Amino acid sequence: MSNKIITMQKIKQIIKSSCSGWGSKKISSTSGVSRNTVKKYIHKFKELKITWEELSELTDNEVHELFIGDPAPLELSERYTTLQALLPSISKALMKKGSNMSLLWSEYIKKHPSGYQLSQYRAYLRQYLSRSSITMHFEHKAGDKMFVDYCGDKLYIVDTDTGELKPVEVFVAILGCSQYTYVEASMTQSKEDFICCCRSAFEYYGGATQAIVPDNLKSAVTRSSKYEPVINEAFETFAQHYNTTVLPARAYRPRDKSLVEGAVKLVYQRIYTKLRTLTFTSLADLNMAIRHELVIYNNRSLKQEESRYTRFITDEKKCLTALPDMPWEVKSIHLCTVLKNAHVCLSADRHYYSVPYKFQGKKVKILYSNTMVDIFYQYKKIASHIRCKRSSQYTTNAEHMPSHHKFVTDWSAEYFIAQGNKISPVVGEYLQGVLDSRSHPEQGYKSCAGILHLGRKAGDDRLILACQRAILYEAYGYPVIEEILRKKLETVNPFNEEVDIRTKPPQHINIRGKEYYN
Repeated sequence: MSNKIITMQKIKQIIKSSCSGWGSKKISSTSGVSRNTVKKYIHKFKELKITWEELSELTDNEVHELFIGDPAPLELSERYTTLQALLPSISKALMKKGSNMSLLWSEYIKKHPSGYQLSQYRAYLRQYLSRSSITMHFEHKAGDKMFVDYCGDKLYIVDTDTGELKPVEVFVAILGCSQYTYVEASMTQSKEDFICCCRSAFEYYGGATQAIVPDNLKSAVTRSSKYEPVINEAFETFAQHYNTTVLPARAYRPRDKSLVEGAVKLVYQRIYTKLRTLTFTSLADLNMAIRHELVIYNNRSLKQEESRYTRFITDEKKCLTALPDMPWEVKSIHLCTVLKNAHVCLSADRHYYSVPYKFQGKKVKILYSNTMVDIFYQYKKIASHIRCKRSSQYTTNAEHMPSHHKFVTDWSAEYFIAQGNKISPVVGEYLQGVLDSRSHPEQGYKSCAGILHLGRKAGDDRLILACQRAILYEAYGYPVIEEILRKKLETVNPFNEEVDIRTKPPQHINIRGKEYYN
């Protein structure tokens, strides 16, 4: 018994010296314990993750249990047996968001007043975690993080036209708590492919985590930094859409990405080995085969415990954030200046979209997908439209126009023709001709508006006659009608059969006629 007491005192002495900054060589020479044994005890102490103060409060028997092994059966106490039976459920509760060792200990001590105090409780729990598979993920709360990375080795698909083998990238995502894994092949590691893989992972899980932890991929991180990395703008927009955040793994910190690197190694063992002997002619076929093997992989038991899938369903799925109604789409960026008519031109389609008129002349950013167009000024969204790919057309929100210009948003070919027909079918026919004579109908909108305005000034009857005369000349435009009305040429009967108005010049005081020369 005395040797055991001395041994436990030696262990405490070794740990205290280590915490004081002594090296293993110095500790070995002063304690008389071999250097390898000293290193073993120091390593065990670090695994337990308890402080020197907590260790110093433990009895020699408790130190023996932690560093040497379980005590003899006769030394087992009732509280030890009780706690050991509770440790599996306590370790599961520790994974839940908001829980910690102190909180769980307070619940334990209420039910078992004669149980262990906090320091010994923590020591036994740490020891249990270090012995079980939970050591890899007990620090990750359910629904907290999704770790992502690409496999270093590639898979291949066959080009059916050339027979060439095309390498493809393999994306891997893993949830920290349950270790539930997602795998997908993509043609590249480009920004678009990477973000689409992250979206597919969230859809596979049926929810989003609180954070995404990528390695320092260019598709995710524009510039890596130990303190404040710069996130790729498109990836950051994706994260905002799914109400999550991006926490890049620190450079040269293997522990930050150890979980996903371990998953990559297992993907090589469990999935690659099954696929490398098969031939695939499309990315869709390859991903279908990956998905089949992935189901088997996630349902495989972990060291005689429950599978990743079972752990995901029971512990983690309910902690994920609900996915938005509209899935995120790959978006492109276009920079431009707001035109004087309070519209911006999306050059990809040559289509115009309105923005609030107060942004005229401002530099804005257009973020567009296959279905939506969002316009930003200084990182604030100022307009959003459904994408229209009709060239040279306008999509206008009436609220964006100033009050005295809002009537312009009602302009269309049908609108002007209808206004002309209200006056006379002749006016409607003429306005139709004005619109048809332009390369694009909108170029004639102002001409039509001007002609109707002339009618309000000169009267409908004169406008009808002016339109009749202009139709005979096949001359379409605002200046034509304005000239006819200004010179009162509409009073000349255009239907006089004796006078061909298209060949005889108009009559006015400046034309002298043949009598002048007699």
